[in-house]
Amino acid sequence: MKKAQYGIISAKQPKFPAKGLLIVPHKNRNLTVSYPAFGSDYFKSNIAEMQKLYSHPQTGERILFREPTTSESISAAAYDFVNLAKPMIFDPKWLQLGYIVRTSEGVFANPIIKNNGNPIIDEKTLKALLNKSEKVNGIYLGENDFGFASYETFKQGVQDFSDFAESGLARLLEHTKEKTAKNLSGISSAKHYKRGVNVFNFDKVQEPVLRVAGLYSSRSLGSGQLGVDGFSWYDYGGYVFGVLKQVP
Repeated sequence: MKKAQYGIISAKQPKFPAKGLLIVPHKNRNLTVSYPAFGSDYFKSNIAEMQKLYSHPQTGERILFREPTTSESISAAAYDFVNLAKPMIFDPKWLQLGYIVRTSEGVFANPIIKNNGNPIIDEKTLKALLNKSEKVNGIYLGENDFGFASYETFKQGVQDFSDFAESGLARLLEHTKEKTAKNLSGISSAKHYKRGVNVFNFDKVQEPVLRVAGLYSSRSLGSGQLGVDGFSWYDYGGYVFGVLKQVP
């Protein structure tokens, strides 16, 4: 019989900083994201921060995160919105959803990320990907949450939350085949924002421009209105959820 080793076993400090996790429903499966979200900083700085090594809060195993798609960001924000994302992100700052490309004809969401980490913004290449996408209720939806919505499918300015949730822009960002973007409908509902939704900075451009779509209810809008911004590129105070990758 092996003799027991008596005495104290000291706890080892994790080699990497621990990062909390949040599990939410997403497209008939579970999605695990960082909690709290990374930020507040520029989008690229937040992405760089999430790509460092962290420790699982329970097991201590090494974990990695990747940047989210706009649909994944929305699912993370929608979960227990009134107690989590709204007071911690939307009201004081804003949520960075993910990359979009604005063109002369409409908006592309979640463009393919090249090996150098930069998204594809070439309009010819983006349009070619539509041939592999499905047109559903007026918008195009492809793989990995890639999609396109023409400017004719949504309007800018202040609008009712139901009109926004049914728009091509909302359905594109949520990447849904349904006629209503259900998560964005819940986030933007009148019980949260009595002054409706304000969609702005989605103007036509002559040459494709890369931007980050953002949601927020702070600053000049006041807490009674949800802002949907198509120009969140230089946002120094934004947050973004990192999506958990497999343990390396």
